[in-house]
Amino acid sequence: MLYPNIFKGTVMDDLMNELMGYPCNLEKEKEVPETIGRMTADVKEYEDRYELDLELPGFTREEINVELEGGYLKISAEHSEEKEEKDDGGKYIRKERHSGKLKRNFYVGNTIKKDSIKAVFENGVLALEVKKEPDVEKKEVIEIK
Repeated sequence: MLYPNIFKGTVMDDLMNELMGYPCNLEKEKEVPETIGRMTADVKEYEDRYELDLELPGFTREEINVELEGGYLKISAEHSEEKEEKDDGGKYIRKERHSGKLKRNFYVGNTIKKDSIKAVFENGVLALEVKKEPDVEKKEVIEIK
């Protein structure tokens, strides 16, 4: 049987939080936001471009990195924070630290150049526009013997 700790969770909640690196609640009445631990994405394709919207709540622009490498658009975000609560006497009753990393890769093709990508971060959403570049089809004739 799990006994609640002084912070209104269970011993198992605390153990899972420690192991998983993000809040994990085993009690049904407690709800954990679905976006914790993953970067959700909406991808739209148009004739001339792709549009990607990635949700990154709680992150700042400085904590987000977008790279183009080997035909892949690589998005990463890293965040850390500390939270302290003290009583009037200055003794710690709770001291928490949180850090997290999120990464996603999207294949956009080898013909995409850095100048073809626009990125805007606003209200916790990273909006990317990737203009399509025409594939240069190399035609080679095979000799028949």
